[in-house]
Amino acid sequence: MIIDCHGHYTTAPQALEDWRKRQVANLATPELGPKVSELQISDDELRETIESNQLKLMKQRGSDLTIFSPRASFMAHHIGDFNTSATWAAICNELCFRVSELFPDHFIGAAMLPQSPGVDPASCIPELEKCVKDYGFVGLNLNPDPSGGHWTSPPLSDKQWYPIYEKMVEYDIPAMIHVSTSCNCAFHTTGAHYLNADTTAFMQCLTSDLFKDFPTLKFVIPHGGGAVPYHWGRFRGLAQEMKKPLLKDHLLNNIFFDTCVYHQPGIDLLTRVIPVENVLFASEMIGAVRGIDPETGHYYDDTKRYIEAANISAEERHLIYEGNARRVYPRLDAALKAKGK
Repeated sequence: MIIDCHGHYTTAPQALEDWRKRQVANLATPELGPKVSELQISDDELRETIESNQLKLMKQRGSDLTIFSPRASFMAHHIGDFNTSATWAAICNELCFRVSELFPDHFIGAAMLPQSPGVDPASCIPELEKCVKDYGFVGLNLNPDPSGGHWTSPPLSDKQWYPIYEKMVEYDIPAMIHVSTSCNCAFHTTGAHYLNADTTAFMQCLTSDLFKDFPTLKFVIPHGGGAVPYHWGRFRGLAQEMKKPLLKDHLLNNIFFDTCVYHQPGIDLLTRVIPVENVLFASEMIGAVRGIDPETGHYYDDTKRYIEAANISAEERHLIYEGNARRVYPRLDAALKAKGK
């Protein structure tokens, strides 16, 4: 089985974006904004957007199951207040749940949290609990920068985040550390802000003792870990100067990386530098990079091709494709076993 740990509903029906625009246009007068009940999206509309996009490509490229969450750039936690985010997150999570119900063999949910700048992260717990208990979601996306590129929140090691971590440990679910849209013109959203955040999250963990407080906490750092694999020597050296344990002991029991790296040399580096036990297959298909690479004639985000061509064993390939995801996402593993998979 090939499990893609990083998928977003980037092809949701236009009605969702139209509803959001009306919500944003009425931030100052929410009573005049759209009601949740006004958003009408049929099952047939959901089927059409999935069958002609994500599912079509999954079948073409040979992946079986996608951990599916709301569109990352649409989370936009910097917009409005907590009530704005709470309403928007609930809508987006429900759509992903409906997709998982319509295509139970191919999609399973991960939650968007209703984060808002300056608001206690504990306020996100009711939505997280609903997604786990009622929707059967197996993970969540945690935005370390709800301000949208201005980084006004404390680091992930700060105790303000602990209520979320306590729930993660209680439910045995990992968090993918994933920012949203950048509203800072210095940082392009997908080309800079995302990769900055991946690198920053890793460094925040390196400089702290977070995993001493939460030894079973699990983070998935997407996009191959940003700059981390390329500068592994720098991080090892910094940890040494800070008198931290070796990175394999300090971080690699808790931090994992995905394969959303869109060329062969990048995947080759990732699988050489990072232990294969810490690498999860992912594509983020129909996401930030949707074009065809003129050097190969294939889509940049067809990451299975890179894994197949990497200099790794069949056993290591199995870990990347399936084994590691089932270990990092225990609720996913339980859901698959319940289906005899």
